[in-house]
Amino acid sequence: MSNTLRIGLSEVSITPDKSISLVGQFYERISEYVETPITCTCLVIEKDGEQMTQLSSDMTGITKDLLYAVREACADIPGMDPLKLMINATHTHTSHTYEDPKKKENGLVSSLHVLQRYLKGGVYESLTAGRKPEMDSYEAFEFLVERMSQACREAWADLHPAHIRFGFGRAAIGMCRRAVYDDGTAKMWGDTNMANFQELEGGNDSGIELAFITGEDDKKLEGVVANVCCPSQILEHHSFISSDYWGKVRILLRKEFGEDLKVVGLCSPAGDICPRDLIRWVDPDEPVNDPNIKHLTHVERNADPSMFEIPGTWRAGKRIFHEVVDAWELVKDEDPCEVFEHQVLTVELPLRRVTITEYNHALEEIQKFAETHTNYNADDMAAMHVYAGTAARYENQQTQDLYPIEEHIIRLGSVALATSPFELFLDYANQIRARSLAKQTFLVQLCNGEGGYLPTLKAERGSHYSAYVSSGYVGHEGGALYVRKTLDVINKMFGRK
Repeated sequence: MSNTLRIGLSEVSITPDKSISLVGQFYERISEYVETPITCTCLVIEKDGEQMTQLSSDMTGITKDLLYAVREACADIPGMDPLKLMINATHTHTSHTYEDPKKKENGLVSSLHVLQRYLKGGVYESLTAGRKPEMDSYEAFEFLVERMSQACREAWADLHPAHIRFGFGRAAIGMCRRAVYDDGTAKMWGDTNMANFQELEGGNDSGIELAFITGEDDKKLEGVVANVCCPSQILEHHSFISSDYWGKVRILLRKEFGEDLKVVGLCSPAGDICPRDLIRWVDPDEPVNDPNIKHLTHVERNADPSMFEIPGTWRAGKRIFHEVVDAWELVKDEDPCEVFEHQVLTVELPLRRVTITEYNHALEEIQKFAETHTNYNADDMAAMHVYAGTAARYENQQTQDLYPIEEHIIRLGSVALATSPFELFLDYANQIRARSLAKQTFLVQLCNGEGGYLPTLKAERGSHYSAYVSSGYVGHEGGALYVRKTLDVINKMFGRK
């Protein structure tokens, strides 16, 4: 058996040369220009037949349709096991809307399907003045499959003896985005400058799990992996293509370590986390069309730049950059890791259920709205998706009790890595990291599927966006099961019997 890992790295642009529909809001936005390129970066690790292929993409989410199509396109890559491919999204809202013309994500009825039954015409407000994207969602799907499989092909072709070391940084990037009020209710992006505000619902995680890759001579830094607890959605309301703060991290690190450095961005569980401080709230430069951001008071704060605008991405990017540089200086002379194990699991989690009363109330609200409206704005769609999601869940739970997910769990030396397809609330990540026997635990959300938000019991009781039934497929019971299953596998890898 060899004593050295083989590692391959590649980066491929997924920046289109046409305008696209930008994903991530309750209205359509058509891209006007490219602020920073969007990319997919592939990391391959192989040793004695064991392997992993991690593909980090500047996307909002990764559907199973996209995952399966990329795996199929990679089937002829020598040595690659497509089933050990993981595709994660950094969760930028200034990237592709895409759709596979041949398949459905999971066969479940969606809130969109319900709305299309009752509402006349299109179900999304458009602010595009009649413009249409030059690349539609079907073309975008084929484009992404071609580029992502190319990234895998190039990374596998780049396999060479290499070393990997692990480090740790700390930077304030993400903060809790759910405010709780004196009646127990909660609100995503809620206004905290009011007498009824009580607390933020959860905490934050400033820790950054880091990995550093060097070549066989162990001198030049070839790649950096950074696991950050914050979605890259600072620029989520703009009408341009952007890799958000990750694009700035790449620019800064390449100035330091060379233009061929590859940066693999991994979003740690952050379903209730955002890049904005709800306490020291700084307004966007211009009002944003977001039904969940309706602050009645406006107080000028001496704090971060607006985390809705481009300067905010540079501030976040610089914080991550400085931590990477400092951590590399601390670990570059340590012994590299060699132990490698990769397990792929199918975990069946209970589908979050609704009652008959909730279902009937949801149908009444949708029908009432349909009878009185023929045009719909973003606020309307946000409200109707809540009820449509409840109706869709009622239909689905008649024939399906479980929501199966694909989970990858990996051991690299003293370090563990585990994935989930959800926007997983932070408490679940804290439970796993605190009880893991690994010296360090990387956790990657929005990987190999789009499971929606997975909230805590406290969040479900507080309700609102991210905790509604319509916000995801699995509730707190499934979250607890996911934690137990993940810890069981990780800790057995590290010697627990």
